[in-house]
Amino acid sequence: MKKVEAIIRPEKLEDVKKALESRGIIAMTVTEVRGRGEQKGIKLQFRGGTMDVDLLPKVKIEIVVDDSKVDAVVKTIVSTARTGKFGDGKIFIIPVESSIRVRTGEVEK
Repeated sequence: MKKVEAIIRPEKLEDVKKALESRGIIAMTVTEVRGRGEQKGIKLQFRGGTMDVDLLPKVKIEIVVDDSKVDAVVKTIVSTARTGKFGDGKIFIIPVESSIRVRTGEVEK
């Protein structure tokens, strides 16, 4: 199993969720986060002055899937979340040793 962590723009979340659901990927954890990368933040005009905002709001999606589904999940997220501009996000793939369903104690490896 692998854990796919995707950091994306908040406005792309609903599109990504629908695209994943259409491919049978339902379970996910979504967290509102803030971060910066190559985009290095933005400048905002505020009351006649400029203000640097270097930590921008993002959304982190975490999905644990079988190894065989990783490529499909990644391709779906990339094609749905991409705008072609700095700040589109990043995807991390992490090995998962096992998972335990709390309700039943079932162990999946």
